[in-house]
Amino acid sequence: MRSVRGLLDTGHTKIIEGDLAGYFDSLPHAELLKSVARRVSDRHTLHLIKMWLVAPVEEDDGRGGKRRTTPGKDSGRGVPQGSPLSPLLGNLYMRRFVLGWKRRGAESRLQAKIVSYADDYVICCKGDVDEALAEMHWMMRRLKLTVNEAKTRVCHLPKDRFDFLGYSFGRYYSPQTGRAYLCAWPSKKSVQRLIGAIREATERRVLWMEADEMVQTINRKLLGWANYFSLGPTGKAYRVIDRYTPRRLCRWLCKKHQVHNSGASRFSYDYLYDTLGLVELTTLRA
Repeated sequence: MRSVRGLLDTGHTKIIEGDLAGYFDSLPHAELLKSVARRVSDRHTLHLIKMWLVAPVEEDDGRGGKRRTTPGKDSGRGVPQGSPLSPLLGNLYMRRFVLGWKRRGAESRLQAKIVSYADDYVICCKGDVDEALAEMHWMMRRLKLTVNEAKTRVCHLPKDRFDFLGYSFGRYYSPQTGRAYLCAWPSKKSVQRLIGAIREATERRVLWMEADEMVQTINRKLLGWANYFSLGPTGKAYRVIDRYTPRRLCRWLCKKHQVHNSGASRFSYDYLYDTLGLVELTTLRA
């Protein structure tokens, strides 16, 4: 995130938001194993990885039985997801794109730099963004990957804005001075995902939990989210979450203790924050 922000500050304001269709399901085995073999010389390890790539997948057939399929073996593509090896191999193959971009001279010729995390990436350009987009398409075809045209777009800052890894990038106005500048802040989708997680954690099905245990569960979610979303102006996002969380916790406590009013007097903010120890995000950066 800091890399993207640094590039925006140096004038790389033409952004290609890249998206790959079914990235992990389309990784070609032969090319992927070549990348692995450049780093791993032990033949037993290489054989084990190859066996894992073509291992059968067992799924529920919808009728109470099991169905075994072999998509990796049949197509020679894809990595089974759900293990630590999948993101490792995904990052390794994406490195082909990043290194190829530099070796073909696209980075220097077009003043276009790639910032990537797993299969998520943006290309920050100073030069001809249309040429950079064409270069990206050509390289993805060579890598046997498919660009998701519906989700890949070009945006020009500060007129436009874009989202990357949970942050929104664009023009922001300082509430103190009114000055406009380019920066990153937590995206609306990221805020809504956290609110959804808190809502799910405080459903009726967990009324058996003790209040302090519930608060610990919520606090872990809040602190984990805030540790990541700590760059740029976070005040607005933090306030939205701080308004929602105590109301949701109060509602859960009312259901747990069968209180038939709002519970504002019995479960006041002082009780939630001081007695139970609920985390207030807006105080973390004070």
